[in-house]
Parts: sequence; structure tokens; C-alpha cells
Amino acid sequence: MKSSHGPARVSAAFDEPNLIAHAGLVPVVRLAERCGLPALVAEKVKLTGARYGAGTAAAAKAMSIVGGMIAGADSIDDLDILRHGGLPKLFGGVRAPSTLGTFLRAFTWGHVRQLESVARAFTCNLAAHTGLIPTGDEVVFVDIDSKVKRVYGPAKQGASFGYTKVRGLHFQIVTVKTATCAPVIVATRLRKGSAGSGKGAASLLREALATVRAMGITAQIVVRADSAYFSHKVVAACRAARARFSLAVAVTKTIRAAIETIDPEAWMPIEYTNAIWDPDEERWISDAEIAEIPFTAFTSKKKQIHTIARLIVRRVKRLNPKTVPEGQSELFAVWRHHVIFTDSRFVLAQAEPMHREHAAVEQVFADLEDSALAHLPSGKFTANAAWLTLAATAYNLTRAAGHLASTFHARARTGTIRRHLINIPARVATGARRLTLHLPERWRWADDFTDLWITTGQQTPT
Repeated sequence: MKSSHGPARVSAAFDEPNLIAHAGLVPVVRLAERCGLPALVAEKVKLTGARYGAGTAAAAKAMSIVGGMIAGADSIDDLDILRHGGLPKLFGGVRAPSTLGTFLRAFTWGHVRQLESVARAFTCNLAAHTGLIPTGDEVVFVDIDSKVKRVYGPAKQGASFGYTKVRGLHFQIVTVKTATCAPVIVATRLRKGSAGSGKGAASLLREALATVRAMGITAQIVVRADSAYFSHKVVAACRAARARFSLAVAVTKTIRAAIETIDPEAWMPIEYTNAIWDPDEERWISDAEIAEIPFTAFTSKKKQIHTIARLIVRRVKRLNPKTVPEGQSELFAVWRHHVIFTDSRFVLAQAEPMHREHAAVEQVFADLEDSALAHLPSGKFTANAAWLTLAATAYNLTRAAGHLASTFHARARTGTIRRHLINIPARVATGARRLTLHLPERWRWADDFTDLWITTGQQTPT
């Protein structure tokens, strides 16, 4: 690519009132309205008595924030992208960033909980309306994880130093996915930066599992998590919801003793990094092996808390023997061990790789930080908690738009969906009491955009 004209022959002027930069907002906002997001906010979020009128028109303000996030805004000032060119001809009730900042700062923790209730109900409506989560799949995976979001400046409420050794705020998310769909966020919670990863996990998980069931999902649920969530409270929350669990476990003295009881003949090679399939012996030749034994967890607690399930162990040959902790036996000098505690019905060869797919939640973190969660923009903790909830709502709405557009976009990153389907330039034309969006010729994803446009009830663009 190269310039086709010299700089003296090209000029630029911001003088066209009918151009817009985000034509994809039209069907996506329509989808949000069809699934009841404005009505739910108006019904549930009551900022009664908030100063400076911050509590008025909560639905319009929440929709302005979500719309801005879908278009790529990652701070309060960025929400001004909704007030350019011809967008006022397409949307009413868009609020200025200063008004939206005042709205967020008016939130108390009770108001955040109201907004979380809105998000859960909206996600259920979205799933029912779009088929975002297939209800016919036999197994549904619920993943819980947390991340420290780095912030700058000690004035940020709740910001402190945790296990990452950086100042931040610590948020949890719970996602639901199946083997045939991308993850959808069903619960979020913001905590102070020094909070442990597993703090409050059981209560958040109970809310998430209730939301999954409210979606009409009757399939077997398997809850997956890393070792920070290995606790009797998490297991109890799973069993109360008739869900099964697959939890990573730290290799403690008790776990090491259990591993040493595994029969040497019980280990079986698996497909892993650099594994080779031997067709003659019909087995993998690999540096990784798996085995399982029965195990009773939480034996240091009272008897009714004791939990009997399977301990699945993956061992991988150490490349550097110097990394062996002092005092370990010969078994641990040769192998690194990764342990899962599970009551799933999967056989050993399925259960271990199934748990490794929990890593998909990291892609959700990446998507959030590539958009609205690039920053936690307010100095007030509850404002940031509300921002997190709205960011999850925008993520799910973007994900639903991709699902309606094409098979590719159903599993694409939300950043890809924004570039292909949301941030499309257009010219707004009026005539015969109707609006027409003139979109670019030869847009690579025009067919996918048209599918989204029609599915959300719009007339075919011309």
C-alpha cells in the first residue's frame, strides 16, 4: 500500500453531519431492547435520593454506557464516541460522559447488587432470544476465576497490593460454555486488591449456577476452577445446585502422600506437548502420564464436610532437576505433578483434558481487557463495580451479535466482532419518513452484517 496523492492534494475537514463510525450499533442496541435491558434497569435500579439528579433516567444512562463499551470505549471520557455525526438521528437519550460519570459515582453497594440482578436477568433473556447457549448439549461447563486489574494511584478506593505484588483491584468472573459455543459471563464481582482469589467464591458460584439453571439449561453442569477455589464451601455450592466439580489441587504433603500410593502400572501416557502416536501399540509415546485414585478431601474439618471423590494426577517429566523442592522423594525429583479433585462422570482419559480446557476463561479476561476493562476508570470502588457489571453485559451483547451474524463470529474474539460488525462507517440518508444507512461497498463481512441486521428485525440495507 502507498499513498495515491501527494500531501498538497489531500485535505481533511470534520464537516459532514450525516456520517457515523459505528453502524453496527443499530442492530446491537435493537437486540438489547428486544431482550429487555432498558426495561430491566428501569425496574430494578433505583438510585433514590442520589444528588444532582444522578438517579434519573437510569435506563438511558446504562444503555449509553453499554453502547459506548460495545463500540470500544474503555473509559468514561471515551463514551463521547456516541455523540458524533449522524448518530443523534439514530439514537435518542444518549448522555454526556460527565453525566454518566456522576451516575456511576452515585452507586452504593446495594445499587451494584441491583445492577448485577439486571445483568443476570438480561443474560437469561439474551440466551433465550438468540440461542447463545445450546440447551441440547449434554454437558455445560461453568468456570470461575479471578484477576488482579492493575490501577495507578493510591487514591483509588479498594486498590491495594495482593499476590501479584502490584497495586490493583481484584475481580472474579464466572462463565458458562459448552463444547459448541464460546464462553458467556453469568456473574461478576469486584473485590479489593488484597482479597484472596477464592474469597467469596461460594456465594458468587451459587448466583451463577442459579442463573445457568434459569436459562433453561437442564444438562449436567461441571464447575471447573484452579487450586485457589479448592474448598469445602465451593464443593457444597456445587452439590447444592446438583452440579459436579473439577477443581485443581495444590500439591501439599497430604497430596504427595496420596500420589505415592498410586500403582506404577496405573500410569497411562496421554496426548501432550511433543507426544507421538504409536500405531502398532495404539498408544501415545509421551512425557506426560495420568492416573487416578479415590481420595477423601477436607479431612481436617468436621466429618460431615469430608468429601470422597477422585484424585486425577498428571505427571510430566522435569526438564531441570534443579527445580525439585528440597526434601522431595525420588518420584517428585523426576516428575512434576498436576492434580485435580473431581466427581465428574468422565472417564480418566476424558476428565483430565476436559479440566485443562478451563484455560478458556483466560480468553474472556483478554477480551474484557481489550475493551471496556482496559481501565477501571473511577476513583470510587462502587462506581468501578458497576462499570465491571456493565462491561460484562456489553461483552455478552457483543458475543450474542456475533452468534447471530455467522458461525465464524459466534466463536471469534469480541475485538474481531467489533472490527467486522460494529465499527462500520456509514452515511445516514433521510427520505420518505425513513432512514437509510449507506454502507461501504465491498465490505468483506457484508453478508454477516446483513444476517445480524435482519435477525434483529431491521429491514435489509440498500
